[in-house]
Amino acid sequence: MEIGLAFGIAGAAVATFLAGSGSAIGIGITGRTAAGLLTEEPEKFGNIFLLVFLPGTQGFYGFIVGLLVILKLGLLGDTRVMPTMEQGLQLFFACLPIGIAGLVSAIHQGKVCAGGIEMASKQPGSIMKILIYGVMVETYAVLGFLISLLIVMLGVKLG
Repeated sequence: MEIGLAFGIAGAAVATFLAGSGSAIGIGITGRTAAGLLTEEPEKFGNIFLLVFLPGTQGFYGFIVGLLVILKLGLLGDTRVMPTMEQGLQLFFACLPIGIAGLVSAIHQGKVCAGGIEMASKQPGSIMKILIYGVMVETYAVLGFLISLLIVMLGVKLG
């Protein structure tokens, strides 16, 4: 395997793995908190569902960037592109913003949303307020996603 291709594939893996790991941890945090609340008040499932789900979006962002890299490399088609080492490194580094931002923001978003679930158990009308705090953390994952997306799609020329 050419080293450039290996770097490109590693970038796709890093974007998907880091952002997905952050989402798994964030959802684990919120899910654990939600399970505690739902044992006493199962009727609140619908109200807190978005707070539990929100840290999972970073995993989708990482997956999309990883998929775009795979498509750019032609790994799903018949015409595989063999990038130079420089191009492969460009793809690898292009994947880091969503990988790192996704990992960190999903974990912290899980903590914010878990606090919101605890708050919602005492103040059911506060769901939208805490959802706004969770979305504020999401902003940084979106910025990482956009930078990775722009670099992969526009900044790295293959072929």
